Amino acid sequence: MLYRSIYIGNPAYLKLRDKQLKITDPETKIEKGSISIEDLGLLMLDHYQITMSHQLMQEMMKNNVVMISCDSRHMPKGVMLPIHGHSEHSERIKYQLEASEPLKKQLWKQTIECKIENQAKVLEKLGRFSEPMYEYLKNVKSGDSTNMEGIAAQHYWKYLISPDFLRGRFGDYPNQFFNFGYGVLLSIVARALVDTGLLLVLGIFHRNKYNPYCLASDIMEPYRPIVDLLVMEWLTTHSEVEMLNKESKAHILQMATRDVQIEKSVHPLIVAVKNTASSLYKCYTGEKRLIAYPEL
Repeated sequence: MLYRSIYIGNPAYLKLRDKQLKITDPETKIEKGSISIEDLGLLMLDHYQITMSHQLMQEMMKNNVVMISCDSRHMPKGVMLPIHGHSEHSERIKYQLEASEPLKKQLWKQTIECKIENQAKVLEKLGRFSEPMYEYLKNVKSGDSTNMEGIAAQHYWKYLISPDFLRGRFGDYPNQFFNFGYGVLLSIVARALVDTGLLLVLGIFHRNKYNPYCLASDIMEPYRPIVDLLVMEWLTTHSEVEMLNKESKAHILQMATRDVQIEKSVHPLIVAVKNTASSLYKCYTGEKRLIAYPEL
């Protein structure tokens, strides 16, 4: 299935007709484009003068489209999620609630191992110094008790950007590009987890009382390097552009349809994330021991 990501950053009226998303200019009433709902994987709304029909929203929810709304800073602010994402919702949550601490610690260990390995692969693809990352990878313990994630991150960002670069939600350039990408990724992962019938607030590691997406914050970690690679591709060819614009967002939004390898198969990221969410549930039930994560 070939999914498409659509970014709308101008005033528009969105409606449903013949199972197609129709985009109309609100002033001229001229139709600007259309796309089959079945082909739509992600829709980003980045303008306050966008109007959407309720019928269209319902159709997109039914087809598992990731709908992201941006704030005044043009950053992802929220994602539309269904109340019940799976017919066995309460049954699946029971397994999630009953997951033991040793199981969650092992799942987190695997998650961090996959993240560090993918970060190392990003450095290698870009011709950067990556050898220490594999030492950190070998030293990840249950629950990442020795914080190899944090230690590896210091090396990773030092060689990915610069020695004095500080990663932060409100940090200096080029943080805004990474933050935008991670916001989109979090939305994609959250949608997949809800579809699988899992509670977002109950993570395997994250327990921040201010974070309603703890589980999505956990599961997105090995996918972050894919976003990093997309951002670095943009920064390398557009070093003169220091602000997020429509072109950079369109490039980063390619993540949803970017092919990734997972369980010896290649799928668009938006499909791979669904496989990851499904495998997590099977880990809760005992059907699997490992979460299916992407490999760079």
